[in-house]
Amino acid sequence: MSEVRDSDPSLELVCRKCSSKFGIELLSHRTTCPVCGGLLDVVGKRVWSPKGRGLIRYAGMLPLGRNLSRILATVGDTPAEEAEIRGKRIIFKHEHLNPSGSFKDRGTAIAISLALEHRNVAEFAEDSSGNTAIAVSMIARKIRVRASIFVPRDAPSGKLRLLRLLRSKIVTCESRAKATEKVAEYVAGRSDVYYVDHLRNPAYIEGARSIAYEVFEQFGEVGSVVVPIGSGGLMLGVISGWLDLLNLGLVRKIPKVLGVQGVEVAPIYRALYGDRGVVIEGRSRLADGIRVPNPPRAEQLVELLRRVRGDVVLVNDVDIAKALRELIDMGIVVEPTSATVLAALDKARSQGVDLPEPILLVLTGSGMKLIDEVAEIIGA
Repeated sequence: MSEVRDSDPSLELVCRKCSSKFGIELLSHRTTCPVCGGLLDVVGKRVWSPKGRGLIRYAGMLPLGRNLSRILATVGDTPAEEAEIRGKRIIFKHEHLNPSGSFKDRGTAIAISLALEHRNVAEFAEDSSGNTAIAVSMIARKIRVRASIFVPRDAPSGKLRLLRLLRSKIVTCESRAKATEKVAEYVAGRSDVYYVDHLRNPAYIEGARSIAYEVFEQFGEVGSVVVPIGSGGLMLGVISGWLDLLNLGLVRKIPKVLGVQGVEVAPIYRALYGDRGVVIEGRSRLADGIRVPNPPRAEQLVELLRRVRGDVVLVNDVDIAKALRELIDMGIVVEPTSATVLAALDKARSQGVDLPEPILLVLTGSGMKLIDEVAEIIGA
């Protein structure tokens, strides 16, 4: 196996608010600026020298800790598949085939690897009702570290069963906001408990960067990329990954970027278009992974989307169910949030958004965790 740091990138943390700079090791203790509390970005020189498997392959591009090399080598490296849909050349990136069944494995592995390198951790804590909780629990189980997961009471039953199977401690809270409040109370003053703060930790953006790197190696340049937007880390990472490749002279331009949100919870869409947005009727309860009303990096994401002239479209539950059924007919079992990227193709066409080919659709999470819900949605 390759050493994690065969080719060390020269990376550091920079606060978006006060511009203070810190070493990457800060992420083992906190995910925000110790000076002003602002959000942190990973910046610096990245070295393209792919070698090995999984995330370790991009050791020159990403901040990876040394103490989780076995797991870092198994995360990522997901297959990509070509298809023709609506007469368009499509590339599916199967992130649902990561070890725990979602793209969240990438950021989780990086965050935990950095934590283990710089502190003694006896327990991981996380506030999540879904994929991040499962990613944290699976890694915790592999390395024999306890995990306490704070979930809202309406968390999907299939995902809760999986958390129990992985022997995580589940703390049920009244709401998603209350789960965040309770986990903060739980970790306060406890140096042996590492809070995997996936909404603010830039390690998750770094993990998503690697998706762009892999697709480039698998297919070269793509014309467009479509991703769902929840907390925004996936979109930020994928765009940043293509910008890295552009800055290194490996591609000529970045793809056309299209984000997807649900009609009921669409903060990025509203910020971009305001009253000029297209009105889509209906509900969007099925895709729980993108029901994030206040993404902590919303301003950053809007700024980046404007910079690259990206677009966002809205979908409703009817659109999502139709796309989910179509994917299953192709033999692709994903969760409803993943299906939004296929639904977005029709919305883009109807709204005159041009998507150059090939069009990359990032399938974020497995439907196997929600098989009863998926079967009910499609009437199986």
